[in-house]
Amino acid sequence: MDARLLLILVLLGLSRAQQDGNECTKASAQSCGECIQAGEKCGWCTDESFLKQGEQKSTRCDEIDALIKKGCSNASIENPRGGVTVNKNKPVTNRTKDGVKLKPDQITQIQPQKLTLDLRSGEAQTFALKFKRAEDYPIDLYYLMDLSFSMKDDLENVKNLGTHLMKKMQTITSDFRIGFGSFVEKTVMPYISTTPAKLLNPCTSDQNCTSPFSYKNVLSLTEDGSQFNNLVSRQQISGNLDSPEGGFDAIMQVAVCANQIGWRNVTRLLVFSTDAGFHFAGDGKLGGIVLPNDGKCHLQDNMYTMSHYYDYPSIAHLVQKLSENNIQTIFAVTEEFQPVYQELKNLIPKSAVGTLTSDSNNVIDLIIDAYNSLSSEVILENSRLPDGVSISYISHCKNGVIEKGENGRKCSNISIGDEVKFEVAITAKGCPSNGKSETIKIKPLGFTEEVEIVLNFICECECHKDGIPNSPSCHFGNGTLECGACRCNDGRIGRNCECSKDEVRTEDLDANCRMDNGTDICSNNGDCVCGTCECKKRDNPEERYSGKFCECDNFNCDRSNNKLCGGHGRCECRKCICDANYTGSACDCSLDTSTCLASNKQICNGRGTCECGVCKCTDSKFQGQTCEICPTCPGVCTEHKDCVQCRAFATGDKKDTCEKECMYFNLKLVKMKNELPQPHDQPYINHCKERDANDCWFFFSYATKNDSTVEVHVAEELECPSGPDIIPIVAGVVAGIVLIGLALLLIWKLLMIIHDRREFAKFEKEKMNAKWDTGENPIYKSAVTTVVNPKYEGK
Repeated sequence: MDARLLLILVLLGLSRAQQDGNECTKASAQSCGECIQAGEKCGWCTDESFLKQGEQKSTRCDEIDALIKKGCSNASIENPRGGVTVNKNKPVTNRTKDGVKLKPDQITQIQPQKLTLDLRSGEAQTFALKFKRAEDYPIDLYYLMDLSFSMKDDLENVKNLGTHLMKKMQTITSDFRIGFGSFVEKTVMPYISTTPAKLLNPCTSDQNCTSPFSYKNVLSLTEDGSQFNNLVSRQQISGNLDSPEGGFDAIMQVAVCANQIGWRNVTRLLVFSTDAGFHFAGDGKLGGIVLPNDGKCHLQDNMYTMSHYYDYPSIAHLVQKLSENNIQTIFAVTEEFQPVYQELKNLIPKSAVGTLTSDSNNVIDLIIDAYNSLSSEVILENSRLPDGVSISYISHCKNGVIEKGENGRKCSNISIGDEVKFEVAITAKGCPSNGKSETIKIKPLGFTEEVEIVLNFICECECHKDGIPNSPSCHFGNGTLECGACRCNDGRIGRNCECSKDEVRTEDLDANCRMDNGTDICSNNGDCVCGTCECKKRDNPEERYSGKFCECDNFNCDRSNNKLCGGHGRCECRKCICDANYTGSACDCSLDTSTCLASNKQICNGRGTCECGVCKCTDSKFQGQTCEICPTCPGVCTEHKDCVQCRAFATGDKKDTCEKECMYFNLKLVKMKNELPQPHDQPYINHCKERDANDCWFFFSYATKNDSTVEVHVAEELECPSGPDIIPIVAGVVAGIVLIGLALLLIWKLLMIIHDRREFAKFEKEKMNAKWDTGENPIYKSAVTTVVNPKYEGK
């Protein structure tokens, strides 16, 4: 590869050394400003001596902990942080209906009102907003009514709406104004009939109707309810041809014509009353109208004059203008069109739908209910965010309810005087191209108050201001020494701007980058840049090559338990430098003997040595973690039984050699076995129970003290078995035989009684079922013979 091309690639951060790592190392930042924009965890080491031989300039940019591990002191790490400054913090208003009457601009419902945020890339700045519904807050209500012929009976009920609604609203606010407007349809075919007669009276000949119109502002907002009644009572019904009405034209003009309508910076309510659907953007083509609605005010003499020129507004256009002008919409529609306007409500924030009776006699209750529903919900919205800036909300509503995400923008079921809080977090990713401050606004939908937020972006480090142009540290002034690193002048390259792009030759570079006149350039672990090795980066940012020829690394040392240097040392130039108390090529040999300490506080129970934290038993018959196990050894009790017996009782197999073989322990006698020492009295103790030649049990304890002396406690009392008592045994056997015989006799008697009773019952049953034959015996002949005289006539 051509040397110049290679150098250019390195300067652009596209060398083959670039690998995946954390967001700081991935950025391959060449300056402190680039580094801090890579992520909130990134810092830049300004220490001029920080870089080791072979390391690139971008090595200065890493996570703070990683920089400290690499040897950069906290004082040398540039890590600017953002912050929040509150510029205007007027407290929310606490006022009652009976208190001092305040002007609308004297009432505060959201706090604070202005903030300044210093944003660093990736670092969220969080602040709290407080909202409180003020009591007796002023209300402006504009009643926009469909005056097509189908609304004739509704108009009669609306004529007295002004005074009645005024009385009802007095329970909510003492500062209430009302206005009235009406609409029909665009005054072109096919929406209305354009014949001269129909233009004068669009209704049937027996009905007196006014000429059709698009929108008319009948009464601007006023405190005089009787004036509302007088003007509305003079209104006449009009007519059109199709069923959908031109209400969207009217809503747009009510929203944007603030001066003509008389809107104040208070709660603004628009009541839209109709019994039909609506036309929207695109429907104007039927009348040859193709120009999109411009969203501007076109009222002359309180009449909308451009309905024949501009198309109907789109729903999105209406949403934008209603939101900009803080207007909350109440759709008062008949039951037939409820589904249509419910769908429209879902598209228009801070809107409500009420069911209007066929003659509008429930309109006052509908307005009150819809207002209560709208005012009980607070929804925050923000203006358009600059590129790369995001915002999130967390709401803290009544009864401890906490919501996040889109639901974090709103709180519901808020009563007058209730206070809710919102946690707002704003995050920037990178810096804007112009680097200038931006301003955004947050406001509750339907309210005129807003929070102004100025966004300042941290695009450079503080040390950037202290840069030294043409610094001698940058090869005789060929660059600016900035934040500990050289920023080269045009035409210069290298870590210290030591090379000129026009004077570089490949042969010179390669010769300076070979170790010991070898063939490998930078040990195949780096690139030769301006005669100096710049080592490659690894996938893992913790792993790195170093050295003049990139011959060293910190990841190819011996391992133990799959851990580099056993997890007890650091790898430097492929050799482990062990921590204190560890040794070995992989730092896997511990010098700590605590793991070899037995329960008797002896190292390996005195039967071995502690090597690398593990007991090596000197006698092969012992084993276990502390050489405490001896499978072939007799138990402690059995091993010392004879000596204990001869010394305590002068009996046993060793009674003749006792003084010679059994004086290795200290003997102490106690009366009863329950007086023997317990386990908590000695560090290491065995309780024993053994049998003597007379078949008696004796009890003793065997304990090894810290000084390796043995102490034996023996209970003087023996437990000997007693002989059997013959008389009770014989008497028991005889009594048992007699009782068993009696039991068998009783059982036999019982079985015989049961058998006899069953046989007798069977006999009785057969007796009852017997039948005796009462006929004559066939061989019986009577002794009497009767002879009849045939001549006898009975005389």
